[in-house]
Amino acid sequence: SDDKAIQKFVKAGDQAGFNVELITKNDFGELIQYDALFIRETTYVNHHTFRFAKKAQSLGLAVIDDPDSILKCTNKVYLHELLNANKILTPKSYVIGKDHHKHVPEKLNYPFILKQPDGAFSKGVFKINDEEEYKQVCATMFQKSELVIAQEFLPTPFDWRVGIIDGQVLYVCKYFMAEAHWQIVNWISEKQQQEGEVQCIAVDQAPSGLLKTALKATALIGKSLYGVDMKEVDGKFYVIEINDNPNIDSGIEDKILKEKLYSTVMDVFLNKIKSDK
Repeated sequence: SDDKAIQKFVKAGDQAGFNVELITKNDFGELIQYDALFIRETTYVNHHTFRFAKKAQSLGLAVIDDPDSILKCTNKVYLHELLNANKILTPKSYVIGKDHHKHVPEKLNYPFILKQPDGAFSKGVFKINDEEEYKQVCATMFQKSELVIAQEFLPTPFDWRVGIIDGQVLYVCKYFMAEAHWQIVNWISEKQQQEGEVQCIAVDQAPSGLLKTALKATALIGKSLYGVDMKEVDGKFYVIEINDNPNIDSGIEDKILKEKLYSTVMDVFLNKIKSDK
């Protein structure tokens, strides 16, 4: 979340009856004095965000996102297997290792996508256009990870993002691709504007199949805060990934609900605290 959104969360927390304080990674030892922890930073397993979530949970705090959600969502190999086992539509994908990656081009047409198992915000994702590029990128990726995901490339003008909290849809956005690029964020661009436009729409205006798929997918993870990224092709909705720490920025994801988005999140925290007592 940007600074404006953080301040809106603080205000909503105050109005809900919380005494809200902003903390940093240096405040690990202070967690015991709080009732709830809300992480607004990109989460990784080998990272202070995960340590904070685990510690907060062990102390009985209401925590978003909880360590179990972080574990499940940041592991794309696990997510791939989970979604497929539950018959949720995803792009055709293969989990590959160093010893059996040579046959993948026979199963997927160029171009296709290669993903690191723990990448975030479109990083660690590569579009492979030919055999030479495949060999080069594989060699680099296998230095960092034992496993890589090869995935069918589904070109669309935008990705859907459905924000869900506590099993309810919170917001729906269209994240458009960055200019002249195949992703919503162009990390190699030298221009200042690296990201595509974002259009937020009312939940009741969103396709029912989109919402149904997002809710079914997140129910497999838990009842925390999630952002489900999906592509729509020929009326079908394909889950690309589930984010355990989705963006909530002022003027973007809150465009429809405005202040109610922030108060809804705080109400979830209140309910979590009450149900634990």
